[in-house]
Parts: sequence; C-alpha cells; structure tokens
Amino acid sequence: MLAADGSVLHAYLNPTQKWRMKTELAEITPALQQAIINKEDRYFRYHFGVNPVAIVQAAGRNIFGKGRTTGASTITMQVARLLEPKERTFGNKLKEMLRAVQLEAHYSKAEILQLYLNLVPYGGNIEGVKSAALLYFQQPPDYLSLAQTVTLAIIPNQPRALVLGKNNALIVAERNRWLRQFQKQHLFPDQDIEDALAEPLDVQRHAAPALAPHLARRLVTQFVRQPNIRSTLQRGPQTKAEDLTKNYVRRLHELGINQAAVLVVNNRTRAVEAYVGSADFADAASAGQVDGVRAVRSPGSTLKPFLYALALDRGLVTPKLKLPDVPSNFSGFQPENFDKNFSGEVTVERALTYSLNIPAVRVLSEMGVPTFTDKLRDAGFKSVAKTAPRLGLSTVLGGCGATLEELTGLFVTLADGGRYAPLVLTEKVGKQKPLTKSELVSPAAAFLITDILAQHTRPDLPLGYQGSARLPKIAWKTGTSYGRRDAWSIGYNKDYTVGVWVGNFSGAGSPALTGTDIATPLLFDIFNALAYNSPNRWATPPASLDFRLVCAETGLVPGENCPNQLIDYYLSGISSARRCEHQKEALVSADGAISYCRACVPEAGFRRQLFPNPAPEVLAFREAQGLPATRLPAHNAACRLVRGTDATGAALAITSPLANAEYLLNRAEKQQLLLSCAAGSEVRQVFWYVNDRFLRAAAATERVFFRPPTGNVKISCADDHGRNVDIQLQIAEL
Repeated sequence: MLAADGSVLHAYLNPTQKWRMKTELAEITPALQQAIINKEDRYFRYHFGVNPVAIVQAAGRNIFGKGRTTGASTITMQVARLLEPKERTFGNKLKEMLRAVQLEAHYSKAEILQLYLNLVPYGGNIEGVKSAALLYFQQPPDYLSLAQTVTLAIIPNQPRALVLGKNNALIVAERNRWLRQFQKQHLFPDQDIEDALAEPLDVQRHAAPALAPHLARRLVTQFVRQPNIRSTLQRGPQTKAEDLTKNYVRRLHELGINQAAVLVVNNRTRAVEAYVGSADFADAASAGQVDGVRAVRSPGSTLKPFLYALALDRGLVTPKLKLPDVPSNFSGFQPENFDKNFSGEVTVERALTYSLNIPAVRVLSEMGVPTFTDKLRDAGFKSVAKTAPRLGLSTVLGGCGATLEELTGLFVTLADGGRYAPLVLTEKVGKQKPLTKSELVSPAAAFLITDILAQHTRPDLPLGYQGSARLPKIAWKTGTSYGRRDAWSIGYNKDYTVGVWVGNFSGAGSPALTGTDIATPLLFDIFNALAYNSPNRWATPPASLDFRLVCAETGLVPGENCPNQLIDYYLSGISSARRCEHQKEALVSADGAISYCRACVPEAGFRRQLFPNPAPEVLAFREAQGLPATRLPAHNAACRLVRGTDATGAALAITSPLANAEYLLNRAEKQQLLLSCAAGSEVRQVFWYVNDRFLRAAAATERVFFRPPTGNVKISCADDHGRNVDIQLQIAEL
C-alpha cells in the first residue's frame, strides 16, 4: 500500500512468502537502467531477445576452455528463466531462448526491463529492486544514490555471496570495481563516480514498512489482485497520528483505557490523510487488530450538532431561541442531562455548547425521528439505515450505532458548508472525476453550528486548556456513551476534520472515560501537530443568513411587552416568525386579589397588569425548585360565565401516569400511582377523577397519590378554567 506521494506505507509477503514489491516504470531511473544494462546485457536495446554474437563467443570459450565460462544470457533470457525456473541444461537453454523471443514480440524493452527488475533475487526471500531498496536502504529505487544503485545492480549475479549486512566489505570491493569500469566507459560523470567510490556502505536489513496496518488490510482485502494500492494517506500526518495515539493511550492504561482510533480528513477533497485503527496493531491483549475506525459504537452526543442544523433549516429554532430544560416525559421516555441537573430554560446555542439532553430530545420530538434518521442514512450511516424503523428519541443521545468513519464524514459536511460526499481512501489512476457533493444542510445552518461549536466558554474544554496556547482554532463536539464506554471528540477547521474515539474494544467502561477529559486532549494534540501553522482561515456567514431583533426572554420575535431585546441570526423566509408572549396582560382587582375575564370585569376598580406566561412545564419546574413563579390571581368567583368559555391559557396536560401505559403493582405493598399535571400560570386548582368519579381537588402543582382499581382505568383532570383532559391506562396487581 502506497501513500499519496507513491512511497510505501505497508507491504505484505506474496503467496510464496517472498518480499516482491512491484517496481513501476517511473521508479526505474536512468542511472539504474544504465548500470543494469551495461553490466548484464550491453546490447539489450538492439537484439531480439537473443544475442547471437554473445552466444558464439560463449560457445567458443566454453568449448576451448579459454576465458570465463558464461551462458550468454540476455536480460530477456534471464526474465524467461525467472518466470519459469528450470534445471540448467542445454535443452532448457534452447527453451529459454524461444521464450525470450516470445517476450520480445509481446512486450516493449521498458516492460521487459521492468519484469527483470521485479524478479531478480537479492538473497533470502527478497526479490526485485524495490524490495531490496526498501528493506536495505529504506528508500524507493528512484531515491537511491549512484553508489546504492550500483550496489543493487551487482548483487543479483551472486545473491548468496554478496549478502547486504553480512558481506559489506566484499560488496564494496565489487561495487567499486564496477564503478571504475563504468568510469572508463564514461557512463557517468567523473565527479559522480568519485563521490560514489567514497560513499561508505553501512547497511543492514530492516523490517518492511508497516504504517497504517488497519487500512492496509482493508484495502488489500478490497483490491485482491492489485500489486500496488495507492491510498490517500500522507506519510507525515500518518506517522504523527500513530505516534501521538500510541503514546497517549500508554498514559491511559492505569485508568483502564486501552484503545483509541483516529481519522484525519481533508475537507476539500474528502481524502483520508491519516487512518489509525488502534493504538497498537500488535497489542493482542487489547484486541489491537480490531479496526476502531469501522467499529460500530454508540455515538453519545456527537449527533446533536447535525440535529440542530436540520432544525435550523426547518425553521424550528434559531441560536437565541429558548428551549425548556426541565424534567420531561416523552411518551414514557424520560431523558436526563449528563450532570443530572436542569436549567429551566436555555438558548439553543447554550443547549448545544453544554450538550444538554432534554432540549435536544424536545427538538427531535418536534422534528420527527424518521426525518432525522433519513438524513443520517443520506450521510452514509449504515447501521442507522438498517435499524431506522426501531429507533426512537434516544437516537440523538447515542441510542443508535455509528462508526468513527461515519461521524467524521458528517462533521466534514458541516466544515464544507453542509455539502456531503463519501470519504476517499484510494487515489484514482489517470484523470479523476470531480467530487460529487450533495447538500445535507444549508450553508447558513452549517455556519451557525460551526460558530456555536467554536466557542471556548464551554464545559467540555479539558482541564488546563483555558487560555492555553495549545488550544487550536477549531470547532469541536464531544460525546460520551452510556456507561462511559466510548469517548468521542470530533473537530474541524477550514482545512481538516479530525475524529477521535477512545475506549476499549471489549466494551468495558471506565469512570474516567469522557469525551471532554479523555478524547479532546488527543484531538488538540493531533490538530497542533498537523495544522499548527495552517492559515487562520475561518467560515464566513453566507448571504442567506440575516440578523433580527428578538426578545431576550424567549428568543422569539418581540411582541408588545418585550422591553429587553438582542440581535440573533435567522434564515430569511425559513425561521419561525412567531411573536413572543412571555408576558400576558390580565385584568385584576385594585388589591390584586382576583382576576377578571372580559365578561365579568367591573366598570371601575380594576387595573391592567402583566404576568409571566411561561410554558406549563417550566412553571411547574420553577415552583418545584422554589424559584419565583407568579401565577394569576384566582378568577372572580362571582363570574357567571360558563367555565372554559374564556380559557385562553396554556393547554392542560397530565404528566403522570402515562397515557396507554400498563402498570404492574404489588398488592402486598399497597403501591400507589402518582397523579401530576402541567397547567398554565392562570390555573390555581385542578380536580382529579378516576373512572369518572371525583377523587379530590388539588393545587395545580401538587403531587397526588392514590390506589387505582385493576383493569382499564380512566384518569381525568380538570382545571379551574374549565379545561379538562382524559387518559386511559391498564392496571394489574401481583
């Protein structure tokens, strides 16, 4: 497997357990050609595979015993013998000549020379010039000096006697003899010959290149019959990424963390420039041969940026819009934030920066899970595509499967203005087609998410990095899976996207394993190593993005009672234009004890007053936390208007028990059910009914417990403004 520049990154033994790396025509330098041809077959370019003059001369020497005994083999004849090894007999020599003529008829001189240089033996299990150059000199053939080139030219005739690393003195003597002979022939400039004669030979056999072992195995399996596979990897970034990952994981062993995987992608071309499947491929104890780039794991919170980008494109949110962050029940699913705390209400940008779970689930619930999973399928998420019908709201919290390759590709999409294209692992030979990109999210949404993720005032900044010069200019997102089994950190700038996963392939968790403290430091190290001096270019707002004033309390378009306003981005023609109603005007008595509706307001003795109008669940949370939560005064008891006629407040909802749920209670323990509801600020009292029989009255925020009957049970709740709601559930006892 080759790097993008053609250098060898990884090599495998061939089926006969030989090191035979294909030497391409471009790697056969003029010096190598001249040295081989003048030593082995001076008239190679002129004969038809067999040199009649050389055969006659050799026959005379062999018959009359004068001079050195030779076989008069041309380079083409040697190729024929190397392709079909036979016993050295007169009959086989004739067959060799016939084969040589056949080869000359079918191949050019350059191709025959290439065959020869790929097959010549260099002792042991090394065959071919390229294998010898890499295993002895750690350089490809076209990077060798003249002395090294001539050294490789003289060994094939005596591979057992001239063994590099063992008989270096003998090899130097033979090399210099041929160099002087080449000097007499004026084959090379005199100064080059003198420099080559003075060059020492301090060489030994080295191990074969073994960078990027996981990608090498992946590509070799994919391109079975291809001798050279040119990958998109860059040798420098690959080496740095492997060294950083290995050294970093070594420091984590005492925490029970043994593995990591890293992917580095060029945002413009989608070329993977570094691919680290594990910290150490040879570490069998930690399953080092598992490819962490392709392993399906829980993505934790890393999908939240994409969710909010889709929500921005659908006009559901803007950066300053406030979302409820309170205990919530989504049809039986009750998510919690990572720190188990609640904020009441938070802006979208804070919800993303602080990676809050409840606002994200609320946005996904409003958008719809199928919409989200369909987009993930379009982004190449194979596991999500297979399990999409079974996925729910937990998907955005890591309740699905994803690979580091898929997640990194998703963040490349955000880095490239919302345009998606599959990652590229191999270089195409010849003229390449332009990269086809499809728009997953708009450039405006991609910019807004990037702007939020680039903020440095955030809780997932690793300890010790505040104000540090080691903090790169990137946008990034962390993630931690359930049970602290996977730590993620994926970041990008204008040029690169880097994905990092840290954990154990066994699935074992660790108390210390979080994206913030464990994965992000490695992400920063890799960015500082690969792009430390890169141009400080950053994303710019697209033309489709505009500013508007919004209410500071809600993030909505200011209404009549919004004195505090601030500037927010929005997508013209897409973002919601709903007006803010965070304060509601009410008619109350002079002493503020009672409120009036339009039907019962007196002619005098009343005043207009603004009251907070939060969402029912936010109001309930504030009251439960002992925070200021003003409710409307009780409605005028003398009002003769039928209750419900003027019910303009928030809808009433039963939050416990769950509608259409089945409850199994223990009869011996006399277990009870909790009744609770969410009501608007104008509601002071609610009335509970079980199977249409009155149970009791309670304050709007009061938690009521009761023992339900078995079987089908109808729970009803009515408020003091005439609204009511019913649910059905099933009760059984043990």
